Amino acid sequence: MDIEEYRDFCLSKLLVTESLPFDEKTLVFKVGGKMFALTNLENFESINLKCNPERAIDLREKYSDIKPGYHMSKIHWNTVTVNNQLTDALVLELINHSYDLVFDSLPKAIKEGIKY
Repeated sequence: MDIEEYRDFCLSKLLVTESLPFDEKTLVFKVGGKMFALTNLENFESINLKCNPERAIDLREKYSDIKPGYHMSKIHWNTVTVNNQLTDALVLELINHSYDLVFDSLPKAIKEGIKY
């Protein structure tokens, strides 16, 4: 997976925006104004993704390319190394999981305004 495939996949989801809120190199994707994925534009080696805490532990035990979130809450975020041990399919599934967690936490009024 390259950064364009990653970007296109994230932007294909409902209510997603992209921005550079921290600096010119950290690309952040949000749903309903809340982050669900971020990566370094200059060095696309990993993605930080939100994760269910129990699942995060299981994934970290199973895959050496999934670690506690770098500069994030270690309970709720993983840093996922791309283009190494993990398949693109698994990375895409983890992006979906992160998006779903954040989307499901949005206020009802925001979710009701979205057409599927």
